[in-house]
Amino acid sequence: MIRNVIGSVLALVGATAAVWSPFRAWYDGRLGRHFRVADLFSGISDSRSELWVSILLPLAFGALVALVGVLLRSRVLVGLAACVVLGFTILWMVRQAQVADGLAFDDPGSAGLGWGVVIALVGGALLLLGAAVMAGRPRRRRTAYAEGPPPHDDGYDARYDDRHGDGYGGPGPEGPGPPHRV
Repeated sequence: MIRNVIGSVLALVGATAAVWSPFRAWYDGRLGRHFRVADLFSGISDSRSELWVSILLPLAFGALVALVGVLLRSRVLVGLAACVVLGFTILWMVRQAQVADGLAFDDPGSAGLGWGVVIALVGGALLLLGAAVMAGRPRRRRTAYAEGPPPHDDGYDARYDDRHGDGYGGPGPEGPGPPHRV
């Protein structure tokens, strides 16, 4: 239970960081919410974006998936949310590097990556860490004969019956077994 609590807290902090990151500077003082999602697939442009068609959209979707994963205690959903957040952030970095001929952290007097990208990467890493720490849901026990008869016990030694008779007083291969008792 404690693993689920710690993993859930890590995942929720990561989801919060992912949603907060587009409101910080991503590159050259430009906020992340000013980059369009379509620019990730066609190339980064200088045009500004509306809020709900910006890079906030996939990061908010990743946070929503993480929230559902935490509520359902699903490691898979939280891991999927981490992949969405990290995937879109890294895709943006690749596209920005193609336009800017490389990436550098925000140095004074030069264009570079802002803290929004770092926050998004840390948020994705926290989501991934939260998925790894979570224990998940407990497995359901199967009821007897719900899916047919129980499987054959692999620990059973069939040679025992051959040496000691069939247990009903009948002879085994070495001779008569123990007498039948009522």
